[in-house]
Amino acid sequence: MSTLRTAYPSEHFNLVRWFALTALVSIATVAALAAWVLANFLADRMVRQDAEVTAGFVLSIVATENAYDYFDGSSGATAQQLQEFLNHMNRMPGVLRTNVYGADRRMVWSSDASLIGQRFAGNDELEEALRADLVVHSGLVDPAHLTKPEHQHLAQGGLRFVESYIPVFDVHGRKVVGVVELYKVPVDLFEAIRVGVRLIWLAAAAAGVFLYITLFWIVRRAQRIIEAQHDKLVESESLAVVGEMGSAVAHGLRNPLAAIRSSAELAQESALPPEARECTADIVAQVDRLEGWIRHLLTYAKPAHASLAPVDINAVLAESFSCFRRDLERRGIVLRLEEGENLPAVRGDAAVLAQMVGSLIANAAEALDSGGEIVLAARRGDEKTIVAEVRDNGPGISRDNLGLVFKPFFTSKPKGLGLGLPLVRRMAERLGGNVDLASEPGRGVAVRLTLQIWK
Repeated sequence: MSTLRTAYPSEHFNLVRWFALTALVSIATVAALAAWVLANFLADRMVRQDAEVTAGFVLSIVATENAYDYFDGSSGATAQQLQEFLNHMNRMPGVLRTNVYGADRRMVWSSDASLIGQRFAGNDELEEALRADLVVHSGLVDPAHLTKPEHQHLAQGGLRFVESYIPVFDVHGRKVVGVVELYKVPVDLFEAIRVGVRLIWLAAAAAGVFLYITLFWIVRRAQRIIEAQHDKLVESESLAVVGEMGSAVAHGLRNPLAAIRSSAELAQESALPPEARECTADIVAQVDRLEGWIRHLLTYAKPAHASLAPVDINAVLAESFSCFRRDLERRGIVLRLEEGENLPAVRGDAAVLAQMVGSLIANAAEALDSGGEIVLAARRGDEKTIVAEVRDNGPGISRDNLGLVFKPFFTSKPKGLGLGLPLVRRMAERLGGNVDLASEPGRGVAVRLTLQIWK
């Protein structure tokens, strides 16, 4: 048998769908922007850190050799030693060119001898360095489109380089006496940057996916809770209407029923044949049952809790069996009772449980023709529950209607009100239990009441 699954109605505003779209765009945008900012910060910071280390090395050599006069064009011993250092540094891996400028912007020395002695106008980076700032930037070597004259004969195109302008101060550290310019292709540095940037993008993508999945789960769970609360609200409103209807019905039916019962009792006191006396007894019994249904219909719709006490579920089923057996036999329907052995008492109200079982029997009987069968059974569920079951061998419930049978006022019967199963579920929940239904077309219906064991 297929187990019932509650079907929720579609809403005009689908929270999950809208969240899925807007959150995906928002989180992806924020993650991409954050990754882009962090990647650029990492690249710029690592390039500048490398330049700062190189600058500190160059300035320490100038200070050690006391070669401040070299930037004025001096060719003394200290200047010679500094020049040898610059030649040595130019031969280091990744260094494309080394230029040395004096304070007058004239190139004092260069690894490209053709540039020595020249002045290059429009060099904003040099002007900034002469104002005592370490200037660092990177770019691609493009001999076809030289942005600066000093880039001539730099190297083959397509290489990414780092250009550093290192200001050199006088011995007192107050005045800039020259600038050392380095063109480098730090392959290892750029590889480290590439790996770092890739890790940043991967981390941003992973964080975005995790955040999206977490929020999606929360929103989806929230929507399910909202839908469940909505269904309960609709059910409560519907059953409130049932309460009002029941009150009106009770006032309208009790007087006629009392008259019918009184007439049947008077008839019993007269001299009647045994068959007629049996019929009047059935009239009295059925009137009492109708009054009980009306009374419990009002009880179902009221928010007050039932009077809880230990109840023998076998006794409840036996009572229902005796009440319905004769009437069902007249219709050609077999009613069987399968009592459970050694079952503990359940937590409930005997009258309410009897009315619930009676409602389920009536529902099953309406779906059966002559030759059908209804079984009342009780068994142990688990260590905390007892299961009472009402099953039949009727036509069953279609898959389309299976998710709707517990909704108030839904019915597939021409004369039904659609209140039986919703009211049974309401009372079962009030008693701390639950109801589930299983059915397949052509194989009958089984309704199971799961009730808590009395402690």
